[in-house]
Amino acid sequence: MRGLTLALIVASILPLAAQAGEADVIAATVDHRSGRIYDFDVTIRSRETGWERYANRIEVLGPDGKILSTRVLEHPHEQEQPFTRDVTGVEVPRGVTEVTIRAHHKPAGYDGATLRVTLPR
Repeated sequence: MRGLTLALIVASILPLAAQAGEADVIAATVDHRSGRIYDFDVTIRSRETGWERYANRIEVLGPDGKILSTRVLEHPHEQEQPFTRDVTGVEVPRGVTEVTIRAHHKPAGYDGATLRVTLPR
């Protein structure tokens, strides 16, 4: 039975590893500041090797894919993995209840996992 349990655990982890990109959004918290303004703390796991290969941007997207806010990351975080950065003062259109957060990796682009976040009221 123990071998079967271990096999099931490994089988469930392997698809996640295969889906991992160069910059994956792995967690986020959201704070409703006021009105339609929100602040996000976004955690990213990224394969970084220096200035030529790092997560260089975080974006918050509306349900239609429109970019609501961008945080440019000014330097690599190769010694700080995973890392968390904020995206503050995001104005979300009226009626939107969920946003998607993604990370951009230089040079891989948007190949990593995104995260859908439900907004608090």
